[in-house]
Amino acid sequence: MKARVQWAGDALFLGESGSGHAVVMDGPPDAGGRNLGIRPMEMLLIGLGGCSNFDVVSILRKGRQPVESCEVFLDAERADEEPKVFTKIHLHFVVKGRGLKEAQVKRAVELSAEKYCSASIMLGRAGVDISHDYEIVELG
Repeated sequence: MKARVQWAGDALFLGESGSGHAVVMDGPPDAGGRNLGIRPMEMLLIGLGGCSNFDVVSILRKGRQPVESCEVFLDAERADEEPKVFTKIHLHFVVKGRGLKEAQVKRAVELSAEKYCSASIMLGRAGVDISHDYEIVELG
């Protein structure tokens, strides 16, 4: 996997993935930025959410669960001192469908956390306290 990040002046950076997709990263005005894009640490948090949500949906679909929507809300805490690394991250999944089995939703979240989500596992090994929970919303 490859990526490229190019400085575009002030605190603005343009990132390009090896697959050809681009993203703008910028800092807040008090750090010399113009607030034109996502912060790099926010991107890391979103990457974790995307990785884990991808797993949960994939596992549920392979288990023939009627999942119609899956959102993950992430809440992170960072160290006060430099480097301001993540210290805690909580992922809350909201899974919607008709007739979803709770045991399979629970297992999908556990499998993502313990086996499949490389972002979560990597951050956990680096000392970040990562927790997960879920809720199921029955669609009528």
